[in-house]
Amino acid sequence: MRVTIQPSRARGSVTAPPSKSVAHRALIAGAFSGGVLIENVAYSVDIDATLSCLAAFGARVEKGSNGPAGNVALGGLSLADIPDDVTLDCHESGSTLRFLIPIAMLSGKTVHLFGSERLMQRPLGIYADIAAQGGGVFELSGRMLTVRGGLSAGRYEIPGNVSSQFITGMIFALSLAGAPSEIVVTGAFESSSYTDITIRVLREFGVPVQREDRKFLIPANASPRGNFAQLCRICSYTVEGDCSNAAFLEALALLADREAAGEAGASSQESAANAAGSRLSVLGVPADTAQGDRVYYEMLHGLADGSCREFDLSDCPDLAPCLFAMAAYYGGARFTGTARLAIKESDRAKACAEELAKFGATVSVGANDVAVSCDMLHAPTELLSGHNDHRIVMALALLCTVTGGTVDGAEAVAKSYPDFFAVIADAGIALSWED
Repeated sequence: MRVTIQPSRARGSVTAPPSKSVAHRALIAGAFSGGVLIENVAYSVDIDATLSCLAAFGARVEKGSNGPAGNVALGGLSLADIPDDVTLDCHESGSTLRFLIPIAMLSGKTVHLFGSERLMQRPLGIYADIAAQGGGVFELSGRMLTVRGGLSAGRYEIPGNVSSQFITGMIFALSLAGAPSEIVVTGAFESSSYTDITIRVLREFGVPVQREDRKFLIPANASPRGNFAQLCRICSYTVEGDCSNAAFLEALALLADREAAGEAGASSQESAANAAGSRLSVLGVPADTAQGDRVYYEMLHGLADGSCREFDLSDCPDLAPCLFAMAAYYGGARFTGTARLAIKESDRAKACAEELAKFGATVSVGANDVAVSCDMLHAPTELLSGHNDHRIVMALALLCTVTGGTVDGAEAVAKSYPDFFAVIADAGIALSWED
């Protein structure tokens, strides 16, 4: 599908969508509880993938309404109840795949995990090595991975420079094991804040995982069946707002401010201030959060006021497409810690280089750095491609609100923010859809 956006400014107020990162973790923890209601759930493609996989494992899953008032009741899952020879469809969700592989391994059952071609090309070698050392099965053939055994309680060393999702997956699995475990992160530890989200969610469900810098201490699980039912003392859990997607909304607010002030500047300084005062307000962003992407506000405003032109993205790689687009608008910036962008839903640095060039920007991609420069944005004269990547689509949409343009593959936003275009349209962005 294609979306065509006309130059327009967002106004009013919008609420940040529920955090996908927090929701994945809460749903898995909730599935292994006796029963809990997870509130503020948005049924994106990735979240639906996790829910369907948990149901295939044997959890009770009852989906309620969607969106800000959305919820899902689930629970009753135990390691002992996972059926043998079960197939899980992870679609394109890296979190679903990497969080559930070690749980499947620990269960000792034969589990088949299926996913998109791009998903199954993303790194999984850390789990393959663990399975080999533990005498388990780890067989990847095309879009299907089969695992059986290979994981038990113990001490594990895991490199931290590939993806923190491996560490989260191991924390979840080992929290269900019958003996204490320890995970030590080796090498550079990137996106470490995501493991803090994992620990915070598990503690809410009664699992006292401890982090000591690069070491994670995981207590033995007292349940003989492998669940959190005896530990969990909560009956509901509310998913907090998402910082990574709130970044796109805040960027829209900044663009509206700048464009409004620019138009009003021709008349008077007072009218410019009044125009900027009607900015878009972004609500629902948690003040106290473990999300590493919480730095979006500081980074975006650093670009906007010119106080910062160099950023380290090693702990917040999901902000990259948004920041690259805004760097083009504000005249340029340099980013480090970008190596892992190559193994996301698309090769995000290269995708941004290709698409931002259509606006007149130059993006230089190094091994672990990206430089963006732009003298003046212009309307793209050719079709923009979303590269089947939700964050690329939303980043391109930002610039289109200034220059106009058409993005092909816009349906990719369903992966994390299905309502994105409806939300910005309600806020005043002029757009139209075409199949």
